[in-house]
Amino acid sequence: MQHLPPLHADCSLRLVLLRHGEPALAAPGLCYGKLDVDLSSNGREQIRSKLPFLKLTKPDVLYTSPRRRAVETAGIVGEALALIPQTAEELAEIDFGDFEGRTYDEIEKVYPGEFKMWMEQPAIITFPGGENFTSLKQRVLSFTGPLRQIHQRQTVVIVAHGGVNRVILAQAFGMTDAMAFRIGQSFAGASMIDYFGDDPVVRLING
Repeated sequence: MQHLPPLHADCSLRLVLLRHGEPALAAPGLCYGKLDVDLSSNGREQIRSKLPFLKLTKPDVLYTSPRRRAVETAGIVGEALALIPQTAEELAEIDFGDFEGRTYDEIEKVYPGEFKMWMEQPAIITFPGGENFTSLKQRVLSFTGPLRQIHQRQTVVIVAHGGVNRVILAQAFGMTDAMAFRIGQSFAGASMIDYFGDDPVVRLING
């Protein structure tokens, strides 16, 4: 994307969502949310490849999840854009509880009922010892909701996770919780939403 639509006079906030780069622990079939892992070398390159786009957005503020993979991502972005990342606990990925650090095969063997519900109804399950999608949604939106007043007429970059970004995008589209899981979120995927008061316009998804 070589050009971005300029901020409209009535636009109260431009929100740029960036998923962290590939983690070092991104082994096939491994569950991690609260589990704290660093970026892989490939993940750092993924983020660097997005810097030209992020520079085009001319952001004013940079927020990040407290998870290391997000903090490292935000550090790369902040250094390139001369912004100091601000950490927000509300932007952490969902806590998968007892599933954290286990493979999907292992989870299916140890928690067959819960695994089946997770695969069939991911918006409903409460993870043993962890969160559910509703609690994730409530804390994420409690943070993003006030941004339109705090950062009026500004561009805000949020570095977070697939689940967090799906919550924000699903709200912008007016989607149900279940439909949020239809939104793809790749490592280092970027999305952009312009807010006109309470009315969002999604400009980009997972770019």
